[in-house]
Amino acid sequence: MERWRGRTVLVTGASAGIGYAIAQTLCRSGMNVIGCARRSEKVQQLAASMKGTSGAGSMTALKCDFYKEEEILAMFEEIEVKFKHVDILVNNAGLGHADDLITGRTDKWKQMLDVNIMALSICTREALRLMRNAGVDDGHVINLNSTAGHSVGSSPVSHFYTGTKHMVTALTKALNSELRQRKSKIRVTSLSPGIVDTEFADVRKAASDQQNEDTKKHLEQFHAYRDSVQPLTSQDIADAVLYIVGVPPHVNIRELTLAPTDQAV
Repeated sequence: MERWRGRTVLVTGASAGIGYAIAQTLCRSGMNVIGCARRSEKVQQLAASMKGTSGAGSMTALKCDFYKEEEILAMFEEIEVKFKHVDILVNNAGLGHADDLITGRTDKWKQMLDVNIMALSICTREALRLMRNAGVDDGHVINLNSTAGHSVGSSPVSHFYTGTKHMVTALTKALNSELRQRKSKIRVTSLSPGIVDTEFADVRKAASDQQNEDTKKHLEQFHAYRDSVQPLTSQDIADAVLYIVGVPPHVNIRELTLAPTDQAV
């Protein structure tokens, strides 16, 4: 990990849950972390708490709405001015509405595509542009995927979300292919957690209150199953990120899947 000390990391969706834990962990490991989110005040609080921590790097909070390309591009312009480039990009921002393929709402589908696919792709393109301009050829892009990106579950409320995560799987493989064709040493990883104990599922459940009884029933079944296993924690995922970036430069962990021991699939 010593080779990453003092280098710059961008973590998207850093205001809560997995993104918050990743930003905190990488900063404690001596990296200079840029944490961005729509709720940037949460990242600012994290930055304040990290000051004076022995061996820690710096923490900078940036506000960005990942539904809007213009805000993403403005964020990267600010990063270029203040930091020149990023060495590691963690594409963590994402969302999953409980909208199935038969009765789902178009606007909710579009929101999932905008954040889970378009924002991830735009951030990746812009981060690689800054790396290229700065002559950085040992950078790393980590896409927060999901076990849903590798299989299709039985719950309809997750099917559109599952489709976006399957696309993350494909995009990660394709980016690795493009970089290898260019003889680049930049590495790309898909990190696919199973059930994680975060506010993600609770937010989705709360949003379902205005939906039909079938949706509520499927979400209740999911929560009952989540409560029956010991889920992963956000820190488990942050530790996995440390492992991914900590392997030697000649090793590219292209896919890392981790799930609760008791999770069936």
